[in-house]
Amino acid sequence: EGIAFMGDKLYQLTWQNRVGFVYDARTFKKLREFRNHREGWGITHDNHHLILSDGSSRLYKLDTATMTAVDSVVVKDSAGEVDKLNELEFVDGYVYANRWGTGLIYKIDPATGTVKGILDLTPLSEQVRQKSPESDVLNGIAYEPGSQTWLVTGKLWPALFVLRVTPTADVAKK
Repeated sequence: EGIAFMGDKLYQLTWQNRVGFVYDARTFKKLREFRNHREGWGITHDNHHLILSDGSSRLYKLDTATMTAVDSVVVKDSAGEVDKLNELEFVDGYVYANRWGTGLIYKIDPATGTVKGILDLTPLSEQVRQKSPESDVLNGIAYEPGSQTWLVTGKLWPALFVLRVTPTADVAKK
């Protein structure tokens, strides 16, 4: 359900089996398995810890040696807790998460859980659904640092979109 490259390893989560895998990033040889005590909805890293979501409003930091949670934060915006956090990316000190079932991507301060901005891609989701009625929800975000672009897709989407996001003055103030 999620993959993150960190250092010389690749970390993979399963959605409901509560098992994760660690691979050699060069050879893809499986190095070990680990028990994940919650559902796997998304995984990323901050160059020190893995950061996982389980579909709740909580993000967990895992120690890569023990694969146990060392910290967690509850994600909140001005309306309260934000649940269904999915598809994580760590970019420039922030965790970005798609909220399952919506066209929203949240910019989250990983130290506090505070939402610092929201990117609403609902119009993009609606555009895809008009052209391809069998397409489902937004469910894929990735950041490409070389070009500073976002790659966005969804379940059963027939396309992948490349976005360059520039914060507006209003978003920067949040």
